[in-house]
Amino acid sequence: MEEVQIIAGLRAKDRKTTEYLYDKYSRALYAVISRIVFDKDIAEEVFHDAFVKITKKIDRYEESKGRLYTWMANICRNSAIDKLRSKEISQSGKTNTIDDFVYGMESQSGTQEHIDGIGVKELMIALNEDQKFIVEYIYFKGYTHSEVSEEFDIPLGTVKSRVRAAIQVLKKNVARI
Repeated sequence: MEEVQIIAGLRAKDRKTTEYLYDKYSRALYAVISRIVFDKDIAEEVFHDAFVKITKKIDRYEESKGRLYTWMANICRNSAIDKLRSKEISQSGKTNTIDDFVYGMESQSGTQEHIDGIGVKELMIALNEDQKFIVEYIYFKGYTHSEVSEEFDIPLGTVKSRVRAAIQVLKKNVARI
């Protein structure tokens, strides 16, 4: 099914299109969330909420601003970050062990392989070390620009410049694909 057909089907509230979307994109979208939210149960909850949000807010998607997957991934990423910042999570007082951090990203449902399967790993190779670091923390670990700046003692302007430069490199490489 082509992207245009998926969008039209979702806007028409077609059940088969929604099922197709789930079958085709659920693993990759869950992977976006699980890189930010390490607790499997919470990540699944966030994914469910984000998927519902995607199907209900499809009318807000604008083709001119980017691809459908990017729009959906941003909804998932933002939902995961919102969940981490919520009172529910911040008041739980839980901290992840080092094992959760090291092994959590790669274990559940083949997340690591699936993300690499959509080409992210190859695209990241083109970035310099500073850009890789910034992209890893902001896009995959859910940090804000300010949090990266404060935690790693990097001026905020430098963080933003590195993000902008990394995005430019990634755009060039995506255009070649």
